[in-house]
Amino acid sequence: MSNINPQTTEWQALDSAHFFHPFTDHNALAKKGARVIVKADNVYIWDSEGNKILDAMSGLWCVNAGYGQKSIADAAFKQMNTLPFYNSFFQTTNPPAVELAKLLIDVAPKQANPFTHVFFTSSGSEGNDTVLRTIRRYWDVKGQKQRKTVISRWNAYHGSTVAGASLGGMKFMHEHGDLPIPGIYHIDQPYHYENARLPADQGGGFEDKAAFGLRIAQQLEAKILELGADTVAAFIGEPIQGAGGVIIPPDSYWPEIQRICNKYGILLCSDEVICGFGRTGQWFGCETMGYEPDMITFAKGVTSGYIPLGGVLVSEKVATVMHEGGEFGHGYTYSGHPVACAVGLENVALIRDQKMIETVRNVTGPRLKAGFEKLAQHPLVGLAECKGLMGGMVLVKNKATHEMFDADKGVGMICRGHCFSNGLIMRAVGDRMIIAPPLVMTEAQIDELLAVITVCLDATWQDVQARGWV
Repeated sequence: MSNINPQTTEWQALDSAHFFHPFTDHNALAKKGARVIVKADNVYIWDSEGNKILDAMSGLWCVNAGYGQKSIADAAFKQMNTLPFYNSFFQTTNPPAVELAKLLIDVAPKQANPFTHVFFTSSGSEGNDTVLRTIRRYWDVKGQKQRKTVISRWNAYHGSTVAGASLGGMKFMHEHGDLPIPGIYHIDQPYHYENARLPADQGGGFEDKAAFGLRIAQQLEAKILELGADTVAAFIGEPIQGAGGVIIPPDSYWPEIQRICNKYGILLCSDEVICGFGRTGQWFGCETMGYEPDMITFAKGVTSGYIPLGGVLVSEKVATVMHEGGEFGHGYTYSGHPVACAVGLENVALIRDQKMIETVRNVTGPRLKAGFEKLAQHPLVGLAECKGLMGGMVLVKNKATHEMFDADKGVGMICRGHCFSNGLIMRAVGDRMIIAPPLVMTEAQIDELLAVITVCLDATWQDVQARGWV
């Protein structure tokens, strides 16, 4: 303890006494003390003990443009000295909000039903609240007030507000808030590795991936018919489930979801809080996965996390109906915040002008994919998959049968501990280890990342062997 920086100890004590963290067991945190992060640059962060750490999670899926982009900080400073705040209520606007809305429409997916409008929020959770409000108002204006139901997926994450957590499919979150709210239902997630085992009377083994994708997508049609097609308003999903563990659906999945939504005339909403702004090698994940949504939720990467901003891209079809409905009784104090929008303008322009997305698509994404998926050869890894600059791997007890470790053994958390000890941020979702590094990561840094992951897997493998778990 004597070797710890006294300032660290002081900060940890204040943190324990006063800071209520998200998604945290505070009694457990108080016993060990929070990790105190004090500075960052490029793809690295430093803690208060001077440890340099490779941030393979972009903060929290946010810092797409990397840390230390001076032009983004300068944009915030300039706007703070010009117009630090004004609201967007009472028929008022401001230049950064208008200009960012136009820029976002310029980079939005080009599709048959084009995007024409932007609603600004401060977060992805607020964005998905806005999506739910918009869905229900849309059908009210169209004279179909019975259409209130929204269908989502189990293990989806759509935020932690009441509406966002209800749209999400994480059962422990539902248990903590008497959720979901009425009118929200869930179908299975398209997770082939865990859910594609065939019964013995069908020969055992694992279902073909394309067939599995179709079958799981068709649960949407079954749920629509179960609930009544004239009551269903929309389906919402992430292109790739992020907080659920970087679950990459089979190629057959999203086209079938699109077909079903079109068949029954329901809205298709794409939550791109994680997948937006280059993460998958396109501006938006729906472009990568091959579908055309009616609304897109965004946040995180729009400002690279430098300042809070989120929102919803609204298609022409939806915007036209909403305009016909007169006043929409929804909004936030910080909708279109001028400083946040100024930061968004500079960040999006930086991503575009430096061709970060093209680099992910053509250079760094393929390099990460090739190296990351080779990690499936490790005796502890059952699956390693990657799309753009996001990836997930499954730590398993038996590679041949896909048998998982007992959840109470916490193998993923053991691996995460080795990552921290070796200067790497890699997130554990159960026994699924996930990464989403900044888009500015170089090929050399990808090689560094893969080398450190290998060290951590080896250490974790030694631990599980020593404990007799394999």
